[in-house]
Formats: sequence, structure tokens, C-alpha cells
Amino acid sequence: MDAITTEGLTKRFVRHQFKSRQVVLALDHLDLRVEAGSVFGILGPNGSGKSTTMKLVLGLMTPTDGRASIFGVPCDKIASRVHVGFLPENPYFYPFLTGEETVWFYGKISGLNKAMLQKRVPELLGQVGLTHAKDRPISGYSKGMLQRIGLAQAMVHDPQLLILDEPTAGVDPIGSREIRDLIFDLKKRGKTVLLSSHLLEQVQEVCDRVCILNRGRKVLEGKLADLISDQRKTSIVAENLPESARAEIRALIERNGGRVESIGHPQTTLESLFIRSVRNHGELQDGKPSSGEKRG
Repeated sequence: MDAITTEGLTKRFVRHQFKSRQVVLALDHLDLRVEAGSVFGILGPNGSGKSTTMKLVLGLMTPTDGRASIFGVPCDKIASRVHVGFLPENPYFYPFLTGEETVWFYGKISGLNKAMLQKRVPELLGQVGLTHAKDRPISGYSKGMLQRIGLAQAMVHDPQLLILDEPTAGVDPIGSREIRDLIFDLKKRGKTVLLSSHLLEQVQEVCDRVCILNRGRKVLEGKLADLISDQRKTSIVAENLPESARAEIRALIERNGGRVESIGHPQTTLESLFIRSVRNHGELQDGKPSSGEKRG
């Protein structure tokens, strides 16, 4: 069973400015399938519909059209969120609570008992690198520390699905690497992770599949390894090939004592793929104006 499924998921907002009425199409008929046990990345420029998609899946917004489900349960049902942990882009916590008290609080409202929390809270604080700050009030936490405590609260009830909106925002390079390793560990344990991030290099490291959104529409989706493979080029890796025979084809390589180890397509970077996809989609949209609706 897929962890997340969306069919024709659409969200329109109506904005009233003075005497005018403006319709903003935030998400346009999104079809998406996130396999259980995978790490799935949603990418796109600001206003492309990433956060809207996550909020619709979480039931925090009502779709204008279409539907979504989590592990087969419709997202408009409370039961769909029982096994979900969520880290918003700008999390808010009670500033007078300490880090330890914050995780304990979210564990309690998630249904964990005292015995479970006594084991779970120290474990999570260690995983996100906040053991040293567990007794410090949240009001004294930096942006990066707030993201870490946000991850801890999202994982406190050991959910099967984690939805992370910009999980490394404001986190230093070392902390970002630790969060990446944590995502790897979650995948090893069979968890599903849906994340959005502007750090394309990090997405390239952790994601199995990606979806690129622009102006509310899906412009590209697929296995990351396939998407960044440059099908226009072929590379040959040879062993023990003399310098004079580098430019020769397979027959010449073998004739000169070399051996072709692999023939494949060289990979581009996710950053290059992202920029090219968004630019191409923008040029298409500019060439074919929409029918009275502004996409954002």
C-alpha cells in the first residue's frame, strides 16, 4: 500500500482586493504516489505549491477538488493522521518550556505513557543533538535548535510517515548532515519520509523519488537516479587502457589490452535538472497564457 496518494488534488484561493476578485490556483490537479518505506522529495520555487500540498495531505486545508489519502485512509478523516509526524517550515513551541518538557508534552498528547516517555524523550534528544540543551527554555533556542526540537516532536510517537517542510532551514552544515543521517536511519527502519527542501544537494543524497512543482503544477516526477541520468551522453570506464587508446571505441580498447568495465549515462546534478525543468515550464506558460487564473 502506498503511504500517500493524491488524485487531481487542487486548491484555489480567492483574494479580494478593493473591488476586484482574484483567483489564485495554488495547486493544479496533482497526481502523486509516495511508496511506503521511501524518501520522497517535493521541490519547487517559492509559491510553487509545496507547502500547500503538505497541508492538504495533512488535512489542514480542504481541497477545492480532488482527493488524498494516507495509507489508504482519506485525508479528511482524523484517523489518517494517527501514524503521521509533521515538522512545519516555521514551527512554534511554548517558549517557557524546556527542550525536554517540549518533547514530553508532545509525547503526552500523542498518547504515550510515563514509562514510554522516560525512555523515548532522552533517546530523541540524543538523536537530534540536543541533550546538552534539554534543560534550557525554548525561548533561548536558535533557529537551528528549534528545527531539531521540531524533528524530535515529530518522531516522538514513532510514526510510520514523517512529513518535513524544510527540515534543515537555519541548521548549520554539521547539523544538516546529522539530519540527513537521521533520515537515512528512518528509511532503514522502514519509515516513509516526505520532505521539501531548497538544499538540492541534500535532496539528491537522501531521496529515492522527487516531484518538481512550478506555478502549482507538476512539471517532473520520477526516480532520482533516472532523472539525473543524462541520456544524451554515454560514458565508458576502462581498466588498464593505454594513454594512446583513450579515444578509441570498444573494439580498439579490447585490441589494446584494455577492458570495458561499464557503459552508461553520466549523471547531471539535481540542481541543473531543477533549474532546467522550472525554466522550461515557465517558458511554456508564458507562451500559453492561462484562462483568467493566476497561478501562485
